[in-house]
Amino acid sequence: MPSSLQKYRVCVIEDDPDVAFYMKTVLEKRADASVIAITDPSKALAAIADFEPDLVLTDIEMPGISGLDLLKELRSQYPGMPVVVMTAHVSVDYAVSALRAQADEFLTKPVSSADLVSIVTRLAEQGRTKKAAQRPQVVLAIGAHPDDVEIGVGGILSAHRDAGNTVVILTMSRGARGGDADDRQHESLASAELLGARLFMEDLEDTQISAADPTVGIIERVVAEVQPDIVYTHSAHDRHQDHRAVHSATLVATRSVRTVCCYQSPSATIDYRPTRFVPIDGFTDAKLRLIDCFRSQTELRSYLEPDFVLATARYWSRFGGGQSCEPLEVIKDTADISVPASSLTTDARTRAKEMDRGTEK
Repeated sequence: MPSSLQKYRVCVIEDDPDVAFYMKTVLEKRADASVIAITDPSKALAAIADFEPDLVLTDIEMPGISGLDLLKELRSQYPGMPVVVMTAHVSVDYAVSALRAQADEFLTKPVSSADLVSIVTRLAEQGRTKKAAQRPQVVLAIGAHPDDVEIGVGGILSAHRDAGNTVVILTMSRGARGGDADDRQHESLASAELLGARLFMEDLEDTQISAADPTVGIIERVVAEVQPDIVYTHSAHDRHQDHRAVHSATLVATRSVRTVCCYQSPSATIDYRPTRFVPIDGFTDAKLRLIDCFRSQTELRSYLEPDFVLATARYWSRFGGGQSCEPLEVIKDTADISVPASSLTTDARTRAKEMDRGTEK
């Protein structure tokens, strides 16, 4: 059942006001749907364009325009929208005509409330899933300091951008304890521009980031604005207190996000246990270019040397395939993570068993 923020939107087109009221009431009460009932078929297309429903439920025999004619118009204007047609006349001809016009369901009146709720919820959910799969994903990568997300998921983010997905980076501090804050901010802007990402740069105190507010509030604000499908953030298994705080705050602030994963930082502990390994073949050079934007750090940190970065990605490919991988701890995954040319479904346990068999030889 969808939450109040995700109610199915249903448009009922029925010239009989009593039947229209019955269906509207049933769907609102029993399917928790947001429903408009149109009793004047001539206003149907305008109402649908304004309401943007997940599903249309229409009668066949109506004055001015038949349900089948309306269905043809909907298929032309909204090819992926589920449409259910219904009639009081049980007729093979009607059913064949409806199916030829690509109706998703054909119902005969009277329609029981249980059947109505079942069919509408099933088709509305299918429609939403199909619609979500067709639109570009919005990806939000959250880091405590400048360069955190580039080190952790620079290859994955490059793959997302290459696929046409929207990439957003949220950096919680300007990293003043690790260098000049202005320099690091300029480096973050250069990296975001190179990646084609939108950058949110906050100014929380480096090494003093809280796991509660204002951190939670900042992340909630960005999540509400960009509405990400996938969030990448720090792991709890990390020696740096800011990384752990951002991890905790992210889990609170991304309650509505369907997929949340944790990347590896150079300060990750031995308890970092990835369960997905994302091949980044073809995007390692892009990752190196992103990291190279942070010149104030690459000159000081040995773990940012290209050979080290490539060796780390090469190591993780033992578990995920390809030549180079970035590891992820999957915290929540109720939607498909989709990075073209990558397999994000490799199960760590399967790969581990393969490794064990190899070491026994």
